[in-house]
Amino acid sequence: MSGKFEITNMDMKLGTTLKLKGKIASDASGFMINLGQQADKLALHFNPRIRESVIVCNSRDGNWGQEQRDNHMCFSPGSEVKFTVTFESDKFKMTLPDGHQLTFPNRLGYSHLSYLCVEGGFNISSFKFD
Repeated sequence: MSGKFEITNMDMKLGTTLKLKGKIASDASGFMINLGQQADKLALHFNPRIRESVIVCNSRDGNWGQEQRDNHMCFSPGSEVKFTVTFESDKFKMTLPDGHQLTFPNRLGYSHLSYLCVEGGFNISSFKFD
């Protein structure tokens, strides 16, 4: 079963790396990881769409910004994965399970993130801030 994992009082500062580990549901079509200040103020919306073989990244400040798409799909249903998101002043750097790296600009210019939400076909077994 895929649910929702949400933290609303997180203390993620610049230079911090979020390490996520978990299992992708066997029936997953995708999942999303949102980082920001609250649900409609997202510095990073990370959305692997497994069925479409694309990773969509975006930001949201009330309204969605311009999507950034990457066709490097290394997430597959039923697999155990580990990946990281590093929060920098000008960008987010994601290191995918196979070592591939993606970057997405810190469009909203946040220097502190308090909101994390993981939804869809990804079941977290652990997460850690470094």
